[in-house]
Amino acid sequence: MRRRSISTATALAVLFSSAALAVSATGTAAADSAKVLPVKSVGDVVVDGVHKLVYVSDPTSGKIVVADYTGAVRATVAGEPGVTGLALSADSSQLYAAVKGDKRIVAIDTQTATPIFSYSLGTAAPDDLELVDGRIWFSTATDFGSLDISGAEPVVHLAQKGDVDFSGAYGTFLAADPAVPGVLVAGNGGELAVYDVTADGATLRTKGSMDTSTKQLDLTPDGKQVLTSWGDPETGYAIGAYSATDLGKQTGYPVDAYPNAVRVAPDGTVAGGSDSSYDPDVHVFHPGEQSPVREYDFPNTGTSSGSDLLVPGALAWAPDSSRLFAVSENNGGVFTLRVLTDPTKELPVLKVSAPAKADRAKKLTVTGKLTSRTPLPAGTSLTVTRTDLDSPNGKALPVAKTKADGSFSFTDTPPAGGKVTYKVSFAGDATHVAAAGSDAVTVSRKSTSLSLNNNGKVYSYGKDVKFTAHLGTTYKNRKVEIWADPFGADKPKKLVKSGTVNSSGNIAAWVDMKRDTTVSAVFAGDSRYAPKTVKVTAYARVSVSTAVSKHYKTAKIGSTKYYWFHKNTDPVLTTTMTYYKGRKHRLDLQVYYAGKWYDADLDPNYFALGTSGKSVLQLGAPGESGIRARFRSAYINASSGDTVNSTTYSGWKYLYFSN
Repeated sequence: MRRRSISTATALAVLFSSAALAVSATGTAAADSAKVLPVKSVGDVVVDGVHKLVYVSDPTSGKIVVADYTGAVRATVAGEPGVTGLALSADSSQLYAAVKGDKRIVAIDTQTATPIFSYSLGTAAPDDLELVDGRIWFSTATDFGSLDISGAEPVVHLAQKGDVDFSGAYGTFLAADPAVPGVLVAGNGGELAVYDVTADGATLRTKGSMDTSTKQLDLTPDGKQVLTSWGDPETGYAIGAYSATDLGKQTGYPVDAYPNAVRVAPDGTVAGGSDSSYDPDVHVFHPGEQSPVREYDFPNTGTSSGSDLLVPGALAWAPDSSRLFAVSENNGGVFTLRVLTDPTKELPVLKVSAPAKADRAKKLTVTGKLTSRTPLPAGTSLTVTRTDLDSPNGKALPVAKTKADGSFSFTDTPPAGGKVTYKVSFAGDATHVAAAGSDAVTVSRKSTSLSLNNNGKVYSYGKDVKFTAHLGTTYKNRKVEIWADPFGADKPKKLVKSGTVNSSGNIAAWVDMKRDTTVSAVFAGDSRYAPKTVKVTAYARVSVSTAVSKHYKTAKIGSTKYYWFHKNTDPVLTTTMTYYKGRKHRLDLQVYYAGKWYDADLDPNYFALGTSGKSVLQLGAPGESGIRARFRSAYINASSGDTVNSTTYSGWKYLYFSN
C-alpha cells in the first residue's frame, strides 16, 4: 500500500450507494475497463475474489469505496478518519481497515459493507496491515505491532521491530503472503527486515538495507524473495529483489522511471508499477524473467501533456490472477480504477497486409504475420473473414495457418467491388490473449451513366419544376436520391426524392423554385458499379411588382396606359419584392424626349426593402406639364445585396404630368 495521500481541489459529482451488498455482485469483465473513483486520495487497494469486489481506502475523505470487477462503485463505508491499510480475512467474510485518525482497526462485514467491530490500539496510529496466520499485523510510523482477536478478548502487542532502526519519510511498510505461514516482512527508509511471527511476538530472522525511495514491499508465494518497489539505482530503474533468507541482493525486474509499486500474484507473477508520464505504467513479469510478459500504458484523461500516473502502491491482484487492478490519477486530481484483464498472458501482434487495389473477380493474395514475445508454433490456426458490400456482416473464408516464423498468406477472389476488408483473428490460448488485424482493398467497379435535366434554366419565382434523373446499367441497386440545395446559407440541403427508378431508368422529383438551386442526383453504387453523383443548377427569379399612387386618373396615350398627375404632385412609387436579409432593389427611371426614352440620373438608385418586402419612394414633382416618364424595379444578382436569385425586372409603369 502507498504512504502518500494526494488531495485534489476537484469535486467529483459522483453518486454512490452505501446500501447492503449482495454476494452475487457483478461478475467477470470481458475486457480492460476504467471507472472514475469518488475519492480524494488512495491509501490501499485489496481484492475480494469470493465476492468479486475491490476495496479502495481514501484517507483524506475517511472512507472506503467498494467497487465491482468492472470498476463500478457499489457501496461506501464512511466515518473512518485517515483510513489507510486494508486486509481481508482468509474466508473474505471480513475486511480489516487501519483507521489511523482514531488509532483503531475496524472490521467490516463484506456482505453488507458495514462495520461490525472496532479494536482500539491505544497510542498506536496504524498504517499498513497484513494478516499472518489469523493475526492482524499493523505498522506505525517507525515500528509495527499485532492484534490478536482469536481469544475472548483482543490482545495488542506494540513495538515489535526489535534491533532494527526504522525511520523514513514514508512510514513502515509490511508484507506477507498466505502461502508463507509465520513470516512477516517490514521495511522503513533504508532498513529492511524479515521476522518469524509464529509465536506471540515477532522474532527477527535477518535484516538488511533497501533503497530509501521504496514505497511498497511484497513477499513471493514461495517464500524465497522479498520484493521492493524501488531496486538498486546503480542497475537502473527496477523492482528490487532480495533473498528472504539473508536479504542479499538478487536480480530484480526492470521497469520504467520511476518505480512506485510492486505486487505478486498467487501464482508468482510479479506486477511492477512506475510513475511514468510517457512510458508504460504497469509491467508484468513471469517469475525470474527480465522481459515483461505484458505492459499497460495509461491514457491521458487530464490536461497535461503526459498520461495519467499510477498512484504509488495502488496495484492489487485478483486471487485467481485473471485481473490486475490499478488506480491512476490525472493532473486534475481525478482518480480512476483500472481493470487490467489477462495480465499474465502475452499480447500477440497480428498484422495483415492486402493489396491497395485489385480487380473484381480476380485472385488476390493477402499476407501477414503473427508475432509474440514467445513465438507461437507453426500451423497456428487463424480465422479469416471477408466483409464487402454483398456480405456486410462478414463471410468466413478458409482458415489460414502460420509458418514457423509466424507469417501466413492466403488467396481470395473478391466477388464484390468497393471496399473489401479482410480480418484475420487468433483466438488466443493458455498463455496468449486473442489478437486480430485487418486490412482493406479497394476493388474495382464499373462506371454507370447518370443524368439530370434542367441545367442552366431560369424559372419564375415559385414555379414547381420537374427534375428527372436517368440511371444507366447497374448490378442490383436501382435506387437514386434527388437532393435540392437552395442558394443561401440559411437554407439546408434537402432530400426531395428517394426511390427506385422505373423500367426506363427514370425517377422524377418536383422542386419549388424560389431560389437558385443546385439539384443533385445520387447513385450510391452497388457491388459491381461505382457510386455516381451528377449536379445541375437551375435559377429562380424573384417575385417583383410595382404600384403607383397620388395620381388623379389613368388614360392612354396612344396604346400605352399612363398614370396622370398634376405637375406639382409628387408620385408615390411602391415596390413589392421577395424579401431576403439585406436585399435592395434598383429603381430605373426614364424620361421621354424627342421620341426617345432617356435614363434619369438617380443617386442612389438602390433602395432597401423592409422586412415585409416593400419599398415606398416619393418621386419629386417636375413643376411643369407635358412631361412623360416611366419606372421599373429590378433585382440585380449580387448588386442587390445577395446572390440567391437570378436578375429579375418588373414591367414598366408610365407617368404623365399635366397642368
